[in-house]
Amino acid sequence: MTTLNIAFIIDPLSTLKAYKDSSVAMMRAAASCRHMPWAIQREDLTWRDGLVAARAIPLTLYANDYDWYQAGQEEFRPLSSFSAVLMRQDPPFDFEYIAATWLLERAAAAGARVFNAPRALRDHSEKLAIAEFPQFTTATLVAREPGRIHAFIDEIGDTVLKPLDGMGGSQVFRVTAKDPNRNVIVETLTDNSKRTIMAQRYLSGIRDGDKRVLIIGGKVIPYALARIPREGETRGNLAAGGHGVATPLTRREREIADFLAPILWSRGLLIVGLDMIDGHLTEINVTSPTCMVEIAKQQGIDVAGLVISTLEQHLCA
Repeated sequence: MTTLNIAFIIDPLSTLKAYKDSSVAMMRAAASCRHMPWAIQREDLTWRDGLVAARAIPLTLYANDYDWYQAGQEEFRPLSSFSAVLMRQDPPFDFEYIAATWLLERAAAAGARVFNAPRALRDHSEKLAIAEFPQFTTATLVAREPGRIHAFIDEIGDTVLKPLDGMGGSQVFRVTAKDPNRNVIVETLTDNSKRTIMAQRYLSGIRDGDKRVLIIGGKVIPYALARIPREGETRGNLAAGGHGVATPLTRREREIADFLAPILWSRGLLIVGLDMIDGHLTEINVTSPTCMVEIAKQQGIDVAGLVISTLEQHLCA
Protein backbone atom coordinates (compact mmCIF):
# COMPACT_ATOMS: atom_id res chain seq x y z
CA MET A 1 0.00 0.00 0.00
CA THR A 2 1.32 3.43 -0.96
CA THR A 3 1.92 5.75 1.96
CA LEU A 4 -1.07 8.07 2.42
CA ASN A 5 -0.92 11.62 3.69
CA ILE A 6 -4.06 11.94 5.80
CA ALA A 7 -5.04 15.37 7.09
CA PHE A 8 -7.19 15.57 10.22
CA ILE A 9 -9.08 18.82 10.79
CA ILE A 10 -9.32 18.71 14.57
CA ASP A 11 -9.48 20.74 17.74
CA PRO A 12 -6.17 22.10 19.09
CA LEU A 13 -3.81 19.21 19.80
CA SER A 14 -3.25 20.42 23.36
CA THR A 15 -6.95 19.95 24.15
CA LEU A 16 -7.22 16.33 22.97
CA LYS A 17 -7.33 13.59 25.61
CA ALA A 18 -5.26 10.94 23.90
CA TYR A 19 -6.36 8.11 26.21
CA LYS A 20 -9.93 8.30 24.91
CA ASP A 21 -10.02 10.51 21.80
CA SER A 22 -11.24 8.77 18.65
CA SER A 23 -9.37 11.16 16.34
CA VAL A 24 -6.11 10.36 18.12
CA ALA A 25 -6.92 6.66 17.79
CA MET A 26 -7.39 7.12 14.04
CA MET A 27 -4.14 9.05 13.70
CA ARG A 28 -2.33 6.29 15.58
CA ALA A 29 -3.97 3.67 13.37
CA ALA A 30 -2.84 5.59 10.28
CA ALA A 31 0.72 5.81 11.59
CA SER A 32 0.78 2.09 12.42
CA CYS A 33 -0.05 1.44 8.74
CA ARG A 34 2.94 3.60 7.75
CA HIS A 35 0.77 6.50 6.67
CA MET A 36 1.49 10.10 7.62
CA PRO A 37 -1.09 11.93 9.79
CA TRP A 38 -1.27 15.71 9.56
CA ALA A 39 -3.12 18.14 11.84
CA ILE A 40 -5.04 21.16 10.56
CA GLN A 41 -7.04 23.73 12.48
CA ARG A 42 -10.40 24.68 10.99
CA GLU A 43 -9.58 28.37 11.47
CA ASP A 44 -6.63 28.04 9.09
CA LEU A 45 -8.70 27.05 6.04
CA THR A 46 -8.32 29.58 3.22
CA TRP A 47 -9.46 29.88 -0.39
CA ARG A 48 -7.66 31.73 -3.13
CA ASP A 49 -7.67 31.41 -6.92
CA GLY A 50 -9.66 28.19 -6.87
CA LEU A 51 -7.64 26.34 -4.22
CA VAL A 52 -8.44 25.67 -0.57
CA ALA A 53 -5.29 25.43 1.52
CA ALA A 54 -4.25 25.46 5.17
CA ARG A 55 -1.28 25.29 7.48
CA ALA A 56 -0.67 21.61 8.17
CA ILE A 57 1.58 19.94 10.74
CA PRO A 58 2.93 16.40 10.21
CA LEU A 59 2.77 14.33 13.37
CA THR A 60 4.83 11.52 14.84
CA LEU A 61 2.62 9.52 17.21
CA TYR A 62 3.60 7.84 20.48
CA ALA A 63 1.78 5.38 22.75
CA ASN A 64 2.18 7.69 25.75
CA ASP A 65 -1.12 9.39 26.51
CA TYR A 66 0.52 12.58 27.78
CA ASP A 67 3.44 13.32 25.44
CA TRP A 68 1.62 11.54 22.65
CA TYR A 69 2.87 13.37 19.57
CA GLN A 70 5.79 15.24 18.09
CA ALA A 71 5.04 18.02 15.64
CA GLY A 72 7.08 18.28 12.46
CA GLN A 73 7.75 21.25 10.21
CA GLU A 74 4.59 23.16 9.41
CA GLU A 75 3.67 23.47 5.73
CA PHE A 76 1.09 25.54 3.88
CA ARG A 77 -0.56 23.04 1.51
CA PRO A 78 -3.63 22.79 -0.69
CA LEU A 79 -6.07 20.21 0.64
CA SER A 80 -6.03 18.48 -2.74
CA SER A 81 -2.38 17.53 -2.07
CA PHE A 82 -3.45 15.14 0.69
CA SER A 83 -4.60 11.57 0.05
CA ALA A 84 -7.61 12.22 2.28
CA VAL A 85 -8.95 14.93 4.57
CA LEU A 86 -10.98 13.94 7.64
CA MET A 87 -13.18 16.67 9.14
CA ARG A 88 -13.19 15.94 12.87
CA GLN A 89 -13.87 19.35 14.40
CA ASP A 90 -16.19 19.18 17.40
CA PRO A 91 -19.38 21.27 17.41
CA PRO A 92 -20.84 23.83 17.98
CA PHE A 93 -22.28 23.68 14.50
CA ASP A 94 -22.30 27.44 14.11
CA PHE A 95 -21.80 29.76 11.14
CA GLU A 96 -18.03 29.22 11.22
CA TYR A 97 -18.58 25.47 10.97
CA ILE A 98 -20.93 25.98 8.02
CA ALA A 99 -18.36 28.26 6.38
CA ALA A 100 -15.79 25.48 6.79
CA THR A 101 -18.08 23.03 5.00
CA TRP A 102 -18.42 25.50 2.11
CA LEU A 103 -14.63 25.74 1.87
CA LEU A 104 -14.26 21.96 2.11
CA GLU A 105 -16.80 21.56 -0.67
CA ARG A 106 -14.68 23.82 -2.87
CA ALA A 107 -11.65 21.73 -1.92
CA ALA A 108 -13.51 18.58 -2.97
CA ALA A 109 -14.41 20.21 -6.29
CA ALA A 110 -10.67 20.79 -6.82
CA GLY A 111 -9.88 17.13 -6.20
CA ALA A 112 -9.59 16.76 -2.41
CA ARG A 113 -11.06 13.58 -0.90
CA VAL A 114 -12.98 14.90 2.13
CA PHE A 115 -14.70 12.74 4.77
CA ASN A 116 -17.30 13.14 6.01
CA ALA A 117 -18.55 14.76 2.81
CA PRO A 118 -19.00 18.51 3.43
CA ARG A 119 -22.51 18.68 1.99
CA ALA A 120 -23.56 15.65 4.04
CA LEU A 121 -22.24 17.36 7.17
CA ARG A 122 -24.43 20.36 6.43
CA ASP A 123 -27.47 18.29 5.48
CA HIS A 124 -27.47 16.05 8.57
CA SER A 125 -28.27 18.07 11.66
CA GLU A 126 -27.30 15.62 14.38
CA LYS A 127 -30.55 16.08 16.26
CA LEU A 128 -32.93 16.80 13.39
CA ALA A 129 -31.63 14.17 10.93
CA ILE A 130 -33.80 11.57 12.65
CA ALA A 131 -36.85 13.31 11.12
CA GLU A 132 -36.03 11.53 7.85
CA PHE A 133 -36.59 8.17 9.58
CA PRO A 134 -39.67 8.61 11.81
CA GLN A 135 -40.33 4.86 11.77
CA PHE A 136 -37.38 4.44 14.16
CA THR A 137 -38.04 7.35 16.55
CA THR A 138 -40.16 7.90 19.62
CA ALA A 139 -42.78 10.70 19.90
CA THR A 140 -40.89 13.85 18.88
CA LEU A 141 -41.71 17.51 18.37
CA VAL A 142 -39.51 20.20 16.80
CA ALA A 143 -40.81 23.71 17.45
CA ARG A 144 -40.04 27.02 19.07
CA GLU A 145 -43.54 28.26 19.88
CA PRO A 146 -44.03 27.67 23.63
CA GLY A 147 -47.72 26.79 23.32
CA ARG A 148 -46.96 23.83 21.06
CA ILE A 149 -44.13 22.65 23.30
CA HIS A 150 -46.33 22.84 26.43
CA ALA A 151 -49.13 21.01 24.61
CA PHE A 152 -46.65 18.23 23.76
CA ILE A 153 -45.53 18.02 27.40
CA ASP A 154 -49.16 17.85 28.55
CA GLU A 155 -49.91 15.11 26.02
CA ILE A 156 -46.81 12.96 26.65
CA GLY A 157 -46.38 13.66 30.33
CA ASP A 158 -42.68 12.82 30.75
CA THR A 159 -40.42 14.46 28.18
CA VAL A 160 -36.87 15.46 27.34
CA LEU A 161 -36.18 18.93 25.93
CA LYS A 162 -32.92 19.81 24.18
CA PRO A 163 -31.45 22.41 21.82
CA LEU A 164 -30.76 21.38 18.23
CA ASP A 165 -27.11 22.46 18.37
CA GLY A 166 -25.95 21.01 21.68
CA MET A 167 -23.49 18.20 22.38
CA GLY A 168 -22.34 16.11 25.34
CA GLY A 169 -25.72 16.38 27.06
CA SER A 170 -25.49 20.17 27.35
CA GLN A 171 -28.81 21.89 28.13
CA VAL A 172 -30.78 18.64 28.10
CA PHE A 173 -33.74 18.75 30.50
CA ARG A 174 -36.21 16.13 31.66
CA VAL A 175 -39.55 17.86 32.12
CA THR A 176 -42.85 16.39 33.33
CA ALA A 177 -46.33 17.84 32.96
CA LYS A 178 -46.35 18.75 36.66
CA ASP A 179 -42.84 20.21 36.75
CA PRO A 180 -43.05 23.63 38.46
CA ASN A 181 -40.04 24.81 36.43
CA ARG A 182 -41.37 23.88 32.98
CA ASN A 183 -42.21 27.45 31.99
CA VAL A 184 -38.76 28.80 32.73
CA ILE A 185 -37.08 25.78 31.11
CA VAL A 186 -39.06 26.29 27.90
CA GLU A 187 -38.42 30.04 27.99
CA THR A 188 -34.68 29.48 28.50
CA LEU A 189 -34.22 26.79 25.86
CA THR A 190 -36.25 28.66 23.22
CA ASP A 191 -34.71 32.00 24.20
CA ASN A 192 -38.24 33.33 24.58
CA SER A 193 -39.50 31.83 21.30
CA LYS A 194 -36.40 32.80 19.27
CA ARG A 195 -34.79 29.35 19.05
CA THR A 196 -36.16 26.04 17.78
CA ILE A 197 -35.74 23.05 20.10
CA MET A 198 -36.59 19.36 20.19
CA ALA A 199 -38.98 17.66 22.62
CA GLN A 200 -39.12 13.87 22.89
CA ARG A 201 -40.87 11.29 24.99
CA TYR A 202 -38.66 10.33 27.94
CA LEU A 203 -37.46 6.77 27.43
CA SER A 204 -37.06 4.85 30.67
CA GLY A 205 -34.68 2.50 28.87
CA ILE A 206 -32.00 5.15 29.41
CA ARG A 207 -31.23 3.24 32.62
CA ASP A 208 -29.67 0.59 30.36
CA GLY A 209 -27.73 3.25 28.50
CA ASP A 210 -27.80 5.77 25.70
CA LYS A 211 -26.34 3.43 23.06
CA ARG A 212 -23.75 4.70 20.57
CA VAL A 213 -23.75 2.51 17.46
CA LEU A 214 -20.87 3.15 15.07
CA ILE A 215 -21.05 2.72 11.29
CA ILE A 216 -17.78 2.84 9.34
CA GLY A 217 -17.98 2.99 5.56
CA GLY A 218 -21.42 1.41 5.58
CA LYS A 219 -20.35 -1.41 7.94
CA VAL A 220 -22.08 -1.69 11.31
CA ILE A 221 -19.84 -2.31 14.34
CA PRO A 222 -21.47 -5.23 16.21
CA TYR A 223 -21.02 -3.66 19.65
CA ALA A 224 -22.56 -0.45 20.94
CA LEU A 225 -21.21 1.65 23.77
CA ALA A 226 -24.01 1.92 26.33
CA ARG A 227 -23.46 5.21 28.13
CA ILE A 228 -25.15 4.60 31.44
CA PRO A 229 -26.23 7.59 33.58
CA ARG A 230 -24.80 8.01 37.02
CA GLU A 231 -27.13 7.80 40.01
CA GLY A 232 -29.75 10.53 39.98
CA GLU A 233 -28.89 11.66 36.43
CA THR A 234 -31.04 11.46 33.29
CA ARG A 235 -28.26 11.92 30.75
CA GLY A 236 -25.97 9.06 29.80
CA ASN A 237 -23.39 11.18 27.97
CA LEU A 238 -19.83 10.45 29.07
CA ALA A 239 -19.26 14.22 29.27
CA ALA A 240 -22.14 14.37 31.78
CA GLY A 241 -20.61 11.70 34.04
CA GLY A 242 -22.04 8.55 32.47
CA HIS A 243 -19.90 5.43 32.18
CA GLY A 244 -19.57 3.36 29.05
CA VAL A 245 -20.13 -0.38 28.71
CA ALA A 246 -19.65 -2.06 25.31
CA THR A 247 -22.58 -4.40 24.67
CA PRO A 248 -23.68 -6.50 21.67
CA LEU A 249 -26.29 -4.85 19.48
CA THR A 250 -29.85 -5.93 20.16
CA ARG A 251 -31.94 -7.20 17.26
CA ARG A 252 -33.75 -3.85 17.04
CA GLU A 253 -30.51 -1.82 17.15
CA ARG A 254 -29.06 -3.98 14.40
CA GLU A 255 -32.21 -3.59 12.30
CA ILE A 256 -32.03 0.20 12.50
CA ALA A 257 -28.28 0.35 11.85
CA ASP A 258 -28.44 -2.08 8.91
CA PHE A 259 -31.20 0.01 7.32
CA LEU A 260 -29.34 3.31 7.70
CA ALA A 261 -25.78 2.16 6.96
CA PRO A 262 -25.91 1.95 3.14
CA ILE A 263 -27.99 5.12 2.88
CA LEU A 264 -25.56 7.20 4.93
CA TRP A 265 -22.46 5.76 3.25
CA SER A 266 -23.92 6.55 -0.17
CA ARG A 267 -24.04 10.19 0.94
CA GLY A 268 -20.33 10.27 1.75
CA LEU A 269 -20.63 9.71 5.50
CA LEU A 270 -17.62 7.55 6.32
CA ILE A 271 -17.99 7.73 10.10
CA VAL A 272 -21.43 7.82 11.71
CA GLY A 273 -22.53 7.43 15.31
CA LEU A 274 -26.17 6.51 15.80
CA ASP A 275 -27.62 7.18 19.25
CA MET A 276 -30.36 4.83 20.41
CA ILE A 277 -32.32 4.53 23.63
CA ASP A 278 -34.61 1.60 24.30
CA GLY A 279 -34.61 0.62 20.62
CA HIS A 280 -35.42 4.14 19.37
CA LEU A 281 -33.20 6.32 17.17
CA THR A 282 -32.50 9.62 18.95
CA GLU A 283 -29.58 11.18 17.03
CA ILE A 284 -27.41 10.68 13.93
CA ASN A 285 -23.94 12.00 14.75
CA VAL A 286 -21.73 12.90 11.80
CA THR A 287 -19.40 15.73 12.88
CA SER A 288 -16.93 13.85 15.10
CA PRO A 289 -18.45 10.59 16.40
CA THR A 290 -16.56 9.09 19.33
CA CYS A 291 -16.53 5.91 21.49
CA MET A 292 -14.04 4.04 19.27
CA VAL A 293 -11.47 3.71 22.04
CA GLU A 294 -13.90 2.35 24.64
CA ILE A 295 -15.25 -0.30 22.26
CA ALA A 296 -11.71 -1.29 21.26
CA LYS A 297 -10.57 -1.63 24.87
CA GLN A 298 -13.58 -3.63 26.02
CA GLN A 299 -14.28 -5.81 22.98
CA GLY A 300 -11.03 -5.80 21.03
CA ILE A 301 -12.56 -4.37 17.85
CA ASP A 302 -10.15 -1.92 16.25
CA VAL A 303 -12.71 0.60 15.01
CA ALA A 304 -10.08 3.26 14.30
CA GLY A 305 -8.12 0.72 12.26
CA LEU A 306 -11.27 -0.07 10.30
CA VAL A 307 -11.58 3.61 9.40
CA ILE A 308 -8.07 3.59 7.96
CA SER A 309 -8.51 0.29 6.09
CA THR A 310 -11.81 1.56 4.66
CA LEU A 311 -10.05 4.72 3.51
CA GLU A 312 -7.32 2.61 1.87
CA GLN A 313 -9.88 0.54 -0.01
CA HIS A 314 -11.95 3.55 -1.01
CA LEU A 315 -8.99 5.61 -2.21
CA CYS A 316 -7.64 2.73 -4.28
CA ALA A 317 -10.99 1.86 -5.84
